[in-house]
Amino acid sequence: MSASRGTILEDITSIRRSLQLLCVIAIFVTAYFAKDLVLPILMGFLLALTLSPLMRTFGRAGIPSGISAVVLVGTAAIAILSLIGASAGTVALWSDELPQMGIQIKAKLNGMAETVETVRRATEEVEKISEPAGGTQEVIVKQPGFLDSAMTAGMKLGGTLVVSLVLAMFLLASGNMFYIKLVQSFQTFTGKKRALSAVYDVEKRVSRYLLTITVINAGLGLCVWLLLWLMGLPGAHIFGIAAFVLNFLPYIGGVIGAAIAAAYALITFDTVGYAMLVPLGYMTLTSIEGQFVTPWLVGKRLEINTVAVFLTVVLWGWLWGIAGALIAVPFLVVFKVVCDNVEALQIFSHFLDSNIRTTNGDIADKATIEDSLHAT
Repeated sequence: MSASRGTILEDITSIRRSLQLLCVIAIFVTAYFAKDLVLPILMGFLLALTLSPLMRTFGRAGIPSGISAVVLVGTAAIAILSLIGASAGTVALWSDELPQMGIQIKAKLNGMAETVETVRRATEEVEKISEPAGGTQEVIVKQPGFLDSAMTAGMKLGGTLVVSLVLAMFLLASGNMFYIKLVQSFQTFTGKKRALSAVYDVEKRVSRYLLTITVINAGLGLCVWLLLWLMGLPGAHIFGIAAFVLNFLPYIGGVIGAAIAAAYALITFDTVGYAMLVPLGYMTLTSIEGQFVTPWLVGKRLEINTVAVFLTVVLWGWLWGIAGALIAVPFLVVFKVVCDNVEALQIFSHFLDSNIRTTNGDIADKATIEDSLHAT
């Protein structure tokens, strides 16, 4: 009887794990196909979390939550529109000159361009040899023009921003309404207290992190703008804005920004040596920010190992493209803090943590880790 009961329990456990795996797959499939719906909602929640410390400051000053929400979200909307307006004209002009820019870069890198041209010609010769005697009929599908693509992307971006800002405003204006509903959903006083403590801890830690990172990225953007302006690079403010946005994308964002700045510097300055100072200065500033400024201001409380960060960026970049890659790390931080406060999810928090901790939660030193490995 006990053996059959054990078999039944094992079967139930297997079924439960299979259902959990299917639920995870269903969540990612839904996120992939419902990007246009889920993305603005997620951005709205992240924006509300980012602005919540300022919201509480206004509340302590006696300002009603509705007015505070309108002021904060309105300020954020003006800042976003200002950044878009400051960069839209220059980016549109550069897009018209992309073919000419490519030719100029090839002229600067003449040796590399000759190698590429040789490979291209050899490839064409191989294709001609492998073609059948009667030839083949080539079908060309005409792609939409740049203006049409830009207008479509702009309308999508505008709709996403509007939904995100309005949702963030409603969330901030609601005050403690959702906290009260959460507390009321638990039956015992212990459950109510634990849930409220967890929610407040998640809000406090995540909001401080997101607000601090946003301020750090803004400072980095100003420094990049100033440095490139001092070096005489036209449109330096565009690269400052790009540095602010791309720095939400860890590790890869700085490399992408430096590469774009290097390409533009090559066609702007006369010598390749001076042009290469632009990406060097860009990478120097991002390195200082990543190695000193962010660890000092953010602290050790939300450390996440680099493998988890990289895989999260790759996953959300695959799901939602650039937008997904940019919000991947803030989303991972939210998930990490939630796992820290929910007992059933603490195994995920353990794997996401960049440190190895002892059973009582303290960070284990190298000798302790090596002793435990030898013991096993």
